[in-house]
Amino acid sequence: MLKDKITNRTARFGVVGLGYVGLPLAVEFAKKGLKTTGFEVDPSKVDQLAAGTSYIGDVPSSDVKPLVQEGLFTATTDFDELADMDVISICVPTPLSKTRDPDMSYVLKATKEVARRLGKGQLVILESTTYPGTTDELVCPELESSGLKVGEDFYLAFSPERVDPSNPTFGIKNTPKVVGGVDEESGELARQFYALAIDTVQKVSSAAAAEMSKLLENTFRSVNIGLVNEVAIMSQRLGLDVWEVIDAAASKPFGFMKFVPGPGLGGHCIPIDPFYLSWKLRTLNYRARFIELAGEVNSEMPNYVVDLVAGSLNEDRKSIRGSRILMLGVAYKSDVADTRESPAIDIMRLLEDRGAEVVFNDPFVPSFRSGDSVRNSVALTAEELGKADCVVVTCRHEGVDFAQVAEHARVIVDTRNAYPRNGDPYTGKARLVKL
Repeated sequence: MLKDKITNRTARFGVVGLGYVGLPLAVEFAKKGLKTTGFEVDPSKVDQLAAGTSYIGDVPSSDVKPLVQEGLFTATTDFDELADMDVISICVPTPLSKTRDPDMSYVLKATKEVARRLGKGQLVILESTTYPGTTDELVCPELESSGLKVGEDFYLAFSPERVDPSNPTFGIKNTPKVVGGVDEESGELARQFYALAIDTVQKVSSAAAAEMSKLLENTFRSVNIGLVNEVAIMSQRLGLDVWEVIDAAASKPFGFMKFVPGPGLGGHCIPIDPFYLSWKLRTLNYRARFIELAGEVNSEMPNYVVDLVAGSLNEDRKSIRGSRILMLGVAYKSDVADTRESPAIDIMRLLEDRGAEVVFNDPFVPSFRSGDSVRNSVALTAEELGKADCVVVTCRHEGVDFAQVAEHARVIVDTRNAYPRNGDPYTGKARLVKL
């Protein structure tokens, strides 16, 4: 029985999708002694992992290599091996379409692969962030097309990923896990299984409740970031330093949670996840107004930053057209190499649409693909800073010498509070414009 295999730690674990969610999950369980197999469609990733090399920043190769050598972790492109697994976790992307509808093609494809090899007694867990009802309405029927019955022949649950790339404090092991099954036994088996490797596991009453909990987490962040972004715009109109205002409000020990503004939202989760919920509610004839308003404010922040750049150039009797702009950072947040949904790339495109020559420096992203071409990071030198008509800080990466930037740049548009004024007056030679 699966329960016995979980109890005596002999359950074999399969992870479908070895990206920034799947690989850390697989490695954590392998470190706990469970034989774990990762399933990946990209052969180059499988080859890297077979050599003990990680391509995910939060998973050091020094963790992967001994697990591979001991036979606790293997990666494969052979999905037939799914039939040998006792527990299968699906960790594949769930992007939005251009019309902001959920693109469930990756989940559906992965589920079909599992359904073709589904055996009695297996537990399948979806981790991909999605709208409430996906596990019951999409995944379950596809798995039952195998002829097996959920709750009788196999088990099914949802457990949202909570990965925060580059977070030095919270990782897979010490971030509480939420689980919900399509039935009571599925939920309890999922809870017992995750408890083998994760410190705290909280079971909720259903898969849909677990799905909704993840969307609440990221909608909460999206709405509050939208609020503070609008406060930044209002503060600029009022001649106030929004960072000073936020720090003052954050001194209250209750009733306030600190959020900070920025050039827009990036990454896979916050700019996208709330719209799964908005889409689902539209099918029920309900408009998710907070989500849509926050999305509108946040998506306009790159345009607001471009307006700040235009205003700063105007003071030097220059226009955006023909100016050279140096952007510091194209990753979506500090100290990661991830450019997904990065607002910096949106700002770059908007500036170039208005005739600017744009270059970038990012110590974490030496290059990235833009359309049919590859763009390369320039060196952050005094000469490069001196050539720029304006420097835009879009990431506050550790290791960037912001003092050097302030010494050699002409104008700095600071969207990340790299030059805090509160209690530490700015003394750089460059003219500073803050978000």
